[in-house]
Amino acid sequence: MKTLILNGSPRKNGETAMLINTLKSRLSGEIFQIDCYADGISPCTDCRLCRKKPVCRINDKMQEVYDYLKDCDNVVIASPIFFEELSGRLLDVASRFQVYASALIFRHEKPELSRKKGAVILTAGGSGGMTRAYYTACRLLENVGVREPVFCVCSTHTDSLPANDDKAALSDIITLAKELNAKSV
Repeated sequence: MKTLILNGSPRKNGETAMLINTLKSRLSGEIFQIDCYADGISPCTDCRLCRKKPVCRINDKMQEVYDYLKDCDNVVIASPIFFEELSGRLLDVASRFQVYASALIFRHEKPELSRKKGAVILTAGGSGGMTRAYYTACRLLENVGVREPVFCVCSTHTDSLPANDDKAALSDIITLAKELNAKSV
């Protein structure tokens, strides 16, 4: 079992990281985690090379992500919610999935990706909604070979209830780990 985790949180020990670490402690197999704020992955520059060839001109850690995505089993997007959306740095990194969209739209090719399970982990303080962020995450996951259902774990009101005290979210993380560890049919 191979799992890619995109961590969109700027806080190494924040609420999102706590839920990711809880998930990782229960996952089987290999885990490759990208920390969007620390790993130096540049956003797409719209150079349009991927419209002609199945490559990205930018040579950074995203090249490792492309290689891992070819045959991983699970992809998890984890992010705090900012103004009802995924974090900006996560969206920057995910903009590099344009390579896969260009394969379909401009080159009329199917990307060489295995079918995957997907999950979204969202954290939020205050009263912001999760719907828009979840929708965006699902569209991003669709580009990398994930098909519905996309499992979702939310810890809301982290301003008054830390994620490590959110019994519902922790229970959902345990269920998510079981789903991701299960063999696909």
